[in-house]
Amino acid sequence: RFSGNDFEIIIIDDGSPDGTQEIAEQLQKIYGSDKIVMREIISVLFSSGTAYIHGMKHATGNFIVIMDADLSHHLVFLIKPIAYRKQKEGNFDIVSGTRYKGNGGVYGWDLKRKLISRGANFITQVLLRPGASDLTGSFRLYRREVLQKLMEKCVSKGYVFQMEMIVRARQLGYTIGEVPISFVDRVYGESKLGGNEIVSFLKGLLTLFATT
Repeated sequence: RFSGNDFEIIIIDDGSPDGTQEIAEQLQKIYGSDKIVMREIISVLFSSGTAYIHGMKHATGNFIVIMDADLSHHLVFLIKPIAYRKQKEGNFDIVSGTRYKGNGGVYGWDLKRKLISRGANFITQVLLRPGASDLTGSFRLYRREVLQKLMEKCVSKGYVFQMEMIVRARQLGYTIGEVPISFVDRVYGESKLGGNEIVSFLKGLLTLFATT
């Protein structure tokens, strides 16, 4: 109503420790389950890729916006649909939010987390030359058919999945636009990023370097 576009909101809970499921259940009680759609993934291995695949089964729009449910990506990005406007300007297949270009930025992270994110993006730029400035962020708009095709091609799990999506998109000749965004660290809950995820990211990066 506020943005001037018709859209639906689908919440996918993939076992995150940030309390997504509890908050979504509260919203369902307030607005009704016909307005707030939540689906839980029951799986031994959780990943952002699994959430994408699960969400696609329920999404009905021609364009799909992916964003974090902990509000690190502010809802203003939907109310003032910067990604959708960018898509229209250049007729892009993908519009990716970037924390490292223009007036984009990160707020609330400690130095360690900033170094990890910056380091991951720097190494990726050097090895893969992806043509996008933020490879590990997850605020993106996709054409529905493009997202479907990329999910069929991508094999990575966890945090490296976001990176592979952009790399595969370049391989397939899809166009990518970028919009600066501000990422604010979550107020409640905790991140799933840990040592195992970092090791998996590095393994995935080397795999992409060797195969692309």
